[in-house]
Amino acid sequence: MTDLLYSETEDDLRAAVRALLADRAGHRTLLDRIETDDPYVPGLWKSLAGDIGAAGLLVPEKLGGQGASHREAAVVLEELGRAVTPLPYLTSAVVATETLLGLAGEGGVPAVDLLAELASGRTVAVLAAPLATAPDAEPFPPAEPSPSDVTGAGPLPAPTVAGVADAVAADVLLVPRADGLYAVPAGEATVEPQTPLDLTRPLARVTPEPGSGIRLADREAARAAVRRGLLAGAGLLASEQLGLAAWCLEETVRYTRERHQFNRPVGSFQALKHRMAQLWLDLVGARAAARAAADALATGAPDAPLTVAVAQAYCSKVAVRAAEECVQLHGGIGMTWEHPAHLALKRAKSDQIALGSTGRHQDAIATLADLPAPA
Repeated sequence: MTDLLYSETEDDLRAAVRALLADRAGHRTLLDRIETDDPYVPGLWKSLAGDIGAAGLLVPEKLGGQGASHREAAVVLEELGRAVTPLPYLTSAVVATETLLGLAGEGGVPAVDLLAELASGRTVAVLAAPLATAPDAEPFPPAEPSPSDVTGAGPLPAPTVAGVADAVAADVLLVPRADGLYAVPAGEATVEPQTPLDLTRPLARVTPEPGSGIRLADREAARAAVRRGLLAGAGLLASEQLGLAAWCLEETVRYTRERHQFNRPVGSFQALKHRMAQLWLDLVGARAAARAAADALATGAPDAPLTVAVAQAYCSKVAVRAAEECVQLHGGIGMTWEHPAHLALKRAKSDQIALGSTGRHQDAIATLADLPAPA
């Protein structure tokens, strides 16, 4: 039977991450950072990824990592979601790392070397695919003829990919090309920042230079590895959404206890109590779904794709609803730029389409559970 409870090790990890974020990346700090072009808090990635060792949680010890599992990584993402922290953890320590792990078993020496760099926190790698790419999507461009097959042609132009999350923070880009997956140094690609809805998760348009990078694997091996990375990312994104929803509820309860109207705390009004009670029930379900997805990934369960799809279809809605309630139940102050509620709402809305929309995951559930939609 699946154990959805947190272990003592996971609780200790949560405490360490929460203390770090409270000290270095509070909401006031983030509100100041998003006024600039760089939302990342200086030195925070080194502290989380290197000093705490969170970047290598998914990497086996023999490859230079911590040898933990997706359950521990999910705890880190819960805390990052609570604080709406701008860090490339999901994109580098989960999606890119899982992709490289899928290639390390094939004897890929470049992938193994890059994994050690990611696990240490010294290097950030990002998959050059749109943030909205679902686990069952095809991230590779169509097969093209080689330059030698085209008379007088030089190197084929590399495709431009828009909406790549955290590309501006990447040292290495994992670029899907027609003939396989390439590791391209960030200096050998043009990275143009785009304007995102969620200012704490920067997006960019990426154009690698033709012929740049080292090929990590051929198309077939790389396709399976990339899908592994995207599946892990979608499953653990549910934990980020869980943490965000939990903060929204806690902050709303705190505020409605302190805010008085008609000489009574507004949280004592029955209509508001009912809304917060329903949100708590939604949160309990989201925690079960997110923990189940993390455990399924950690144990390599055969039904992991189904469990991940269920978690995403459910948790994305709960996060958005919790953020909306947080804004509304804070009244006028919840609509201001100075209050962090808008950070949570924008992250929740952005996460709702990240790594597959709710509808995409519902379609996956129908297919995996053999429940065809009505004609």
